[in-house]
Amino acid sequence: MDIPLSTIAVVGLGTMGTGISEVLARAGREVIGIDIDEIATAQAVAALEASTARAVERGRVTEEERRGMLARFRTFTDLQAAADADLVIEVVPESYEIKQQVFRALDGIVGPGTILATGTNALSVTRLAADSAHPERVLGMHFFNPAPAMKLVEVVSSVLTAPTAVTAVTALARELGKEPVGVGDRPGFVADGLLFGYLNQAAAMYEAKYASREDIDAAMRLGCGLPMGPLALLDLIGVDTARTVLEAMYAASRDRLHAPAPILRQLSEAGLTGRKSGRGFYTYEAPGSGTVVRDALTPLDEGRGGESGRPAVRSVGVAGSGTMASGIAEVFAKAGYVVVLAARSQEKADAAKARIAKSLGRSVDKGRLTGEARDDALARISPADSLDAFDDVDLAVEAVAEDLEVKRQLFAALDKVCKPGAVLATTTSSLPVVACARATTRPRDVIGMHFFNPAPAMKLVEVVRTVLTSDEAHATVREVCATIRKHPVDCGDRAGFIVNALLFPYLNNAVKMVQEHYATLDDIDAAMKLGGGYPMGPFELLDVVGLDVSLAIEKVLHREFRDPGLAPAPLLEHLVAAGCLGRKTGRGFREYAARR
Repeated sequence: MDIPLSTIAVVGLGTMGTGISEVLARAGREVIGIDIDEIATAQAVAALEASTARAVERGRVTEEERRGMLARFRTFTDLQAAADADLVIEVVPESYEIKQQVFRALDGIVGPGTILATGTNALSVTRLAADSAHPERVLGMHFFNPAPAMKLVEVVSSVLTAPTAVTAVTALARELGKEPVGVGDRPGFVADGLLFGYLNQAAAMYEAKYASREDIDAAMRLGCGLPMGPLALLDLIGVDTARTVLEAMYAASRDRLHAPAPILRQLSEAGLTGRKSGRGFYTYEAPGSGTVVRDALTPLDEGRGGESGRPAVRSVGVAGSGTMASGIAEVFAKAGYVVVLAARSQEKADAAKARIAKSLGRSVDKGRLTGEARDDALARISPADSLDAFDDVDLAVEAVAEDLEVKRQLFAALDKVCKPGAVLATTTSSLPVVACARATTRPRDVIGMHFFNPAPAMKLVEVVRTVLTSDEAHATVREVCATIRKHPVDCGDRAGFIVNALLFPYLNNAVKMVQEHYATLDDIDAAMKLGGGYPMGPFELLDVVGLDVSLAIEKVLHREFRDPGLAPAPLLEHLVAAGCLGRKTGRGFREYAARR
């Protein structure tokens, strides 16, 4: 039987409660906004007036529709106002005590058929339900901030929840224009369960002084296409809120990856909770502002490498003939460098140059490049069948197989061929750069330049210094990155660098969710795209990257950091053993019509 949800009470009129109220009023529901603070109720009305006025200005609603929305939103300071509600959504502070007080009071106010929904993203819905007089009508309805814009709503049922309540709330979410995802009761649910583990690791990475806050955030924005970096996102969410969510997740999982990084406690207890306080990982113009201002930790200049003290790089050698090698050669040639592209045979080198010609041709077709610029770039590339052609290059970049022994042999060869003072760079994404350096007699000149695929399109380069890399070599590579219009981020020589060290544990945790039958592939992918702003869901990305590549990186991370939480999910290992490697084999987590 359908349960009509025409009158809805929203308890707690902070940012989230106000946003939910707006969504409901826009959808034609009668909305009863309740907050014990009269200032909060006044601010909620003012916020709705302002947002609907903007909607009229932009032609999204008429003035008549706006008046109707405002008339449907009434505010009160007493819970008794919820007496006639068909559904109550509470979004009060993340505290069992506060939420239980609200639910106990509602038990004596609302009718027996009223559904009670908690907006928690960290606390146990089951525990809240068990403390209610009618646990079968209690569930979770987790909106994402800002509620009017974000499409995802997680509908959380406990073992006590009546299916009719879940059905009614799921139908409501669809009528609101949202994408409901049904999940079970565990801290963080799907989206935050994956997101907060990643945010916690980013905070720990920053606390360990592995990379600057600016470089961590830029790496994840440019390397993964995320709308915000993790530390900026923590400031937006609230450092104290993140700590609360993580503590709940750790209490349930006992996974060390969920144990809040100490810096989250330090910032929280100091009152540095992010944007709302005016300072968190970054410093803001004022409390509540999103404008970052310089502080003592802001880099003095973008270069951060100083002058290299070496002659400018004019020629570049690229070793390899695959997609990454040809992409890197294209980047350098378009930037005006003379490029030697060396492969194991002249045929492979010529084929790599032909691939570059096709890529440049596509850029011309799309109007991104002139025909003259294409011809000039191609003319600067000389294919060769031997590393001997690198005898006069200023920078040698290897882009061969991700095999340490292969790379060691190649660096030993580069050491013999390249002139003194040439910088030798590896594009490895997961192997120790210092091992390549030790294969030479000039480890000071060896550095990592981790490009992202496709190199011509991706703006990020992770610049990886070993303990042996000289300041001069580092400065040279940063100067080169500026010339080829890539954004360099500095990091040390440890497994995964910045991007892979944060990305692959998140992907591994998504696999564990499916393995534990907590949520489906489709629901997890939808949750991360709609709730986290990810360009691809984790299973879409795993199938594109290749399950074998992903497993190899996760093994490297587990071996280096020795954290049980980083152990590859058995499901991933089983799929790789079965030859289901993703799109390239036609089957991974999903099946594809044809091999790609």
